[in-house]
Amino acid sequence: MNPDLDKLQSYPFEKLNALKAGIVPPAETSHIALSIGEPKHETPDIIKQALIDNMDGLTRYPLTRGSDELRQAIADWLTTRFRLPENSLDSFNQVIPVNGTREALFAFSQCIVDRTTNPLLMMPNPFYQIYEGAALLAGAEPYFMNTLEVNGFIPDIDAVSETDWQRCQLLTICSPGNPTGAVIDQTTLQKIIKLADQHDFIIASDECYSELYFDENNPPPGLLQAAADMGRTDYKRCVVFHSLSKRSNAPGLRSGFVAGDADILKQFLLYRTYHGCAMSFPIQEASMQAWRDESHVIENRQRYREKFIAVQKILSPVIDVEIPDGAFYLWLKIPGSDTGFTRGLFEQQNVTVLPGSFLSRDTSTGNPGQNRVRMALVAPLEECIDAANRIKQYVNSLT
Repeated sequence: MNPDLDKLQSYPFEKLNALKAGIVPPAETSHIALSIGEPKHETPDIIKQALIDNMDGLTRYPLTRGSDELRQAIADWLTTRFRLPENSLDSFNQVIPVNGTREALFAFSQCIVDRTTNPLLMMPNPFYQIYEGAALLAGAEPYFMNTLEVNGFIPDIDAVSETDWQRCQLLTICSPGNPTGAVIDQTTLQKIIKLADQHDFIIASDECYSELYFDENNPPPGLLQAAADMGRTDYKRCVVFHSLSKRSNAPGLRSGFVAGDADILKQFLLYRTYHGCAMSFPIQEASMQAWRDESHVIENRQRYREKFIAVQKILSPVIDVEIPDGAFYLWLKIPGSDTGFTRGLFEQQNVTVLPGSFLSRDTSTGNPGQNRVRMALVAPLEECIDAANRIKQYVNSLT
């Protein structure tokens, strides 16, 4: 067996199940899960109908590269959404459909890393655990960049030494962030691009939450946008990852894309050809319809906005609640231990949240997830309000 498998930690939800083991919550209350970031809004009809209308496509093997029409729809969406120069993206060479960002982020590290050179793969801390697992199984050392309140929950790139930058082969960023919801501003993105030029590493920007934000006039900037505004329309060293899971409430579709540096994607396409992960024709057609429609995305943002406002109103008298710049999480600072808070909340109120320490790693300056919990506001509005009232009762019981 691959010895690197022994380096993998249990997934956060395995740790959560172990934490809750043996606890019997009140029988008179229904369970409300705010722990998993799985969208619960309805999948748009245009996606479901496109799947039905194109089932005949199951009789053919799809290309790993995907159809010309889907790649062009993605390139058009990127150009419009991030205000890229017209025709700066070559849909044939700079876009690859993938089976969700999780699969693609993992595979990308396996393709990129040269394990013979003692590589570092840098990532935010806390983080999406795929980043760490992908680094370890690629034979690299994970380097955790703490995202703290004092820095607006943005990785402190100035704290990284020159030696570590020189070892870096891949820097993964996430904006808006999971679990913090923080958005990396364009100035910082451009600073990261300059560092990549200086030290010759690749940037993987996980932007799967980019369409969940709360100011319609101020959408989060993206890595390709930052590069283009520098005049870097070759998007050298820049690769972005997007998904329909959160944007279009279609996590089961397993559909997303990667886009950016043509030279990198040429090698990634070769890897994927052997990997055997082509997207089926019905999913390609459904994805194309999703990327071409914005009306359901605007409605989706409004529904999350309503939930954040309602939950903040209920919780703010007992706990500090700030609506994040993006994503659908609250990253709450709570009294006492995050694991103790999670256990007590489940035991007394039958509400499940995720301890912040399960999403982060210990570093020389501490664990940035301690004393925080992640709440995913994915349930219907009424459930989120019910959960917020129960959490308020629980916090009051602590004081």
